Amino acid sequence: MCSPEDISEQSLSPKRRRGVILSTQGWQRLQAAEYLSAIRKNRGNAYSLEQLSDLTGISAKTLTKVRRRQNPVDQLTLTEYFKAFELSLEEDDYISQESEEESSQSTFSTLLQKPLKGQLALNSPFYIYRPPADKFLLREIMQPGSLIRIRAPRQFGKTSLIAKAVSHAEESGFRTAVVSLQLADNKVLENLNLFLQWLCVMVSRSLGLPNNLEEYWNQIFGSIYSCNDYFESYLLVGGETPLLLVLDEVNLLFDYPKTAASFFGMLRAWHERSRHNNHSHQLWQKLRLIIVYSTEVFLPLNVHQSPFNIGVLISLPPFTEAQVKELVVRYGLAPAELYAQELVKLLGGNPYLTQLTLFYLSQQNLTLKQIMETILTPKSIFDPHLRQLLGYLENYPELKEAIQEIVSHPHGIELHPIKAFKLQGLGLISFKNQLAIPSCLLYQTYFSEVFK
Repeated sequence: MCSPEDISEQSLSPKRRRGVILSTQGWQRLQAAEYLSAIRKNRGNAYSLEQLSDLTGISAKTLTKVRRRQNPVDQLTLTEYFKAFELSLEEDDYISQESEEESSQSTFSTLLQKPLKGQLALNSPFYIYRPPADKFLLREIMQPGSLIRIRAPRQFGKTSLIAKAVSHAEESGFRTAVVSLQLADNKVLENLNLFLQWLCVMVSRSLGLPNNLEEYWNQIFGSIYSCNDYFESYLLVGGETPLLLVLDEVNLLFDYPKTAASFFGMLRAWHERSRHNNHSHQLWQKLRLIIVYSTEVFLPLNVHQSPFNIGVLISLPPFTEAQVKELVVRYGLAPAELYAQELVKLLGGNPYLTQLTLFYLSQQNLTLKQIMETILTPKSIFDPHLRQLLGYLENYPELKEAIQEIVSHPHGIELHPIKAFKLQGLGLISFKNQLAIPSCLLYQTYFSEVFK
């Protein structure tokens, strides 16, 4: 005997054809949209199956089938499911009853015009969600007066993660400003007054506001007070909605201790003002601050002055083998498990290097064996990346000596914390039992040969 749900499904138009399953990308997009909706409309609690059924108009039985991704459903069901969370179903979001590898290759190959580098597009099928970092970040920026620190080595996906957060904030009605310290000249970074003025102007430009330094900057009161006043009296009151301020590459300021000490002390004071119950705390609660950096902080900051021991910290680790396997599938390569194992062994889960290698493999220009055989030659796909790292090390002899010692002792050595974390910030090393080791076979192989 058929249940009412079965009957309603069987009575659908005969033109509707079953035969699609959510792809990995489609499932991740749907999960992210459900999560954001739950934050906004369900007090942060995950939707139950019954709630999802009410939202989508799809039976609980069919929803279970969709979410398990084992048995095919009709495409219109997926369309309605996506529509309930303000998503449009795209070709990359589902696969027919063929293998995922086959579907991925035919679907994504047209997107592979050049290797992926830097920030990925918000809807890129090659973006890998990295729980719990993604969900945690989106949740925290909704908290009044939040301060979030994102730390990861270079080219580990910080910029793409920030882009997701900024997009989410804008969808929630926030004003947003992203300021990268890479845009500041050395003469700006070494002068506190000039640096804080530069910051105020950059945030103003991001918000589409005119430069109003003449009205709020008073040399008698000093640069810290003037910067505070500029934010409190001009930028924060400039709208009723919260302001998400992202400060990227703040590690560049670590080389300017005097500027850094005052600036980071000010950031901590901003965060603490949102916690104090005074006349301005509600205003400062509108500020949501994200600080992004690639190395550990070794600055002579007073414990009550540093913003690096408050708020929440999000550390982006390398890709796991499961995440690399997911990417292998999206690039249309098989067997995915074998590729993932070899890539993690060679590259240690480095996001940029993994994407780079998969691009060349998927284009069939090279095989994995050829890539590994050419590591030490100018023809290597890694040559520009490796030469950039080598050039950096040449400018810092103490780091060059440290990496020489590390690659000559691949089982690990004890290293001075400052040197160790600077090399980790470059992605060159990791730690095993508190010993510094090369982060991957690529670096071990290359630098062992270069420093012979």
